[in-house]
Amino acid sequence: MQKVKEIMTKDIVTLNQHDTIFDAAVLMKEKNIGFVPVLDESHVVGTLTDRDLVIRGYALKHPGSTPISELMSTTVIAVRPETSLDEAAEKMANEQIRRLLVIEEGHLMGVVALGDLAIRQTLEEQAGAALSEISEPEHSPYPLQ
Repeated sequence: MQKVKEIMTKDIVTLNQHDTIFDAAVLMKEKNIGFVPVLDESHVVGTLTDRDLVIRGYALKHPGSTPISELMSTTVIAVRPETSLDEAAEKMANEQIRRLLVIEEGHLMGVVALGDLAIRQTLEEQAGAALSEISEPEHSPYPLQ
């Protein structure tokens, strides 16, 4: 069974909880991302999305100098690297989230996104379909006698 560590994104961009919403917006634009884990030193204390910036920040007329700690989600939903992909998908569904942090011994190891799981599922379905076609007698190079 495949594990989260096999498909997670390991090169993670993070913010510090004292960074401003302007800093976050610039980082998201530069990196073309919409989700950033927020750290206090090396420990995850929350997450920030582009939606958080808009809904909790700019739409409420917070200035760009507002610390992201005032806008971020502080509920950290995470899995361990050894978590199966099925368990991760179930956790995402139960929590109604699109991304899971992967944390081990208090340290951020990566992020697994719903899209990562969807790609895995599509590849499995394609492989199954290909195997099914290959296994059919009319496609076999060895005709049945």
